[in-house]
Amino acid sequence: MFIATVLAFASACKDSSKTTYRSFLSPMTGLNVPSGKEFDVKLQFGTEQKVDSVVYLIDTVKMISKADTSAIKLKTEGLKLGNHLITAKIFGDGKSEDLTSNINVLAAQAPVEYTYKVIKTLPHDTASYVEGLEYHDGFFYESAGDYGHSSLRKVDPSTGKVLQKTDLDKQYFGEGITVIGNKIIQLTYREKVGFVYDKATFKKLAEFSYTTGREGWGLAFDGQKVFNTDGSNTIFFLNKDTYQKIGSIDVFDNKGAIQNLNELEIIDGKIYANVYTTNEIMIINPETGAVESKIDLSGLLPADYFKTEDEKANNVLNGIAYDKAGKRLWVTGKKWPHIFQIELVKK
Repeated sequence: MFIATVLAFASACKDSSKTTYRSFLSPMTGLNVPSGKEFDVKLQFGTEQKVDSVVYLIDTVKMISKADTSAIKLKTEGLKLGNHLITAKIFGDGKSEDLTSNINVLAAQAPVEYTYKVIKTLPHDTASYVEGLEYHDGFFYESAGDYGHSSLRKVDPSTGKVLQKTDLDKQYFGEGITVIGNKIIQLTYREKVGFVYDKATFKKLAEFSYTTGREGWGLAFDGQKVFNTDGSNTIFFLNKDTYQKIGSIDVFDNKGAIQNLNELEIIDGKIYANVYTTNEIMIINPETGAVESKIDLSGLLPADYFKTEDEKANNVLNGIAYDKAGKRLWVTGKKWPHIFQIELVKK
């Protein structure tokens, strides 16, 4: 009886050591991988199921097929930044089974860090809750937000005087603007509509449906397509005539996604983007979405300029304008008393 019990126990132990399920051992779900680097792929196959071959895919693209169960390496070269699905399709005994995991491809390098030097301080209307800022033909064009206070403005840089203005109906919260030829395009925050104005007269020429992003935030134009943010880490590309989506990039540095991308400017082929509620501007590669540099603009305003916590939380950095001919860069914020011309200084 004792011997039978021991044999039964041993048999049970032997059976329990058999692994009948399959799973990913590597990569673990959500693994961060620098762009251009390889990552290990290893599966737990189980001991009771025959494996004839394994096909590995990234998203829907077949990467490699193996006739054995050995671990492999997959490359991230050529992959967009962001999330990618890893699939192992296992074949055996006339059947197939799919196992999945995922990785996040991040920027390959840490961004170069900049601070700033103030070149000139210009006056600015503190009633303007800045959502968009551009410089064209010697003037600032500005979109002021907030319900009941939204407007489109043409401003004299040297005096801060509003030379031309059109108010939005109180149901609209004005957001980002950009100039396309003789037109100005303006988004609204949550109203899912955009406006097209004549640049010279500010007469509203048309409205268009905006459904690309979850909300309307920033706009910029590079001469070919419109760039657009919605407060996420995605920058959308819009058709310059229809303002509808034609593409996008997701923005990452070497640590993760950069959320709350807001006001935009295109400077020397790079995207400059405010990060809402911070004192940082990201310089982004428009092809890959990688953050190549970041600018720390802390200290532009005295720390005690805004008195209440509500003012400090809301009246944040937001506004980038660039004079392409004069190579002058300006920044400002919501209800700030100044627009600052700055020069970047490498840390």
